[in-house]
Amino acid sequence: MNSPHNCLFCRIVAGQLPSRKVYEDDEMLAFHDIHPKAPVHFLLIPKVHVDSLADCGPGEGAVLAKMMLKVPELARAAGCGNGFRTVINTGPDGGQEVYHLHLHVLGGPRGQWKVPLP
Repeated sequence: MNSPHNCLFCRIVAGQLPSRKVYEDDEMLAFHDIHPKAPVHFLLIPKVHVDSLADCGPGEGAVLAKMMLKVPELARAAGCGNGFRTVINTGPDGGQEVYHLHLHVLGGPRGQWKVPLP
């Protein structure tokens, strides 16, 4: 659906667009969502372009595991000591808007969220 040449998140990774970084290493980048749905809302993305979770295969397994294992550390550092939510929107019916795999991390007091919780 997308290519690294016109991908918004690839441009953020390349430093062509600004972001409020939460974390960065050689394989992934975390930055604040520009339209937060909770008091804490940041995205975690792999630096290598892949359109969506549906496009992942065994080659993405290591970075996906690394991302998931980094989430609790980043969430706690952001003040989510009482819990957090992780969401990966996949494809148009899954609500994906930017076609570069990204993991939403949301947290903070439940009464302050802009999205309903079950």
